[in-house]
Amino acid sequence: MEILLTVLIIVFLLVAAATVSALLRDGRGHTPPVESHEAWSALDLPSINYTLRVF
Repeated sequence: MEILLTVLIIVFLLVAAATVSALLRDGRGHTPPVESHEAWSALDLPSINYTLRVF
């Protein structure tokens, strides 16, 4: 029984380490820089938020 518990703990730790490693490496070097060449505008969006317009 102790051997089974030890194996399960080792497997759990390996899976957790692999997950953390994959999350830290995910997407590095694959995201292009964001470049904006035009002035930003809200176009026809309202100037006040929705909760204030309800009342």
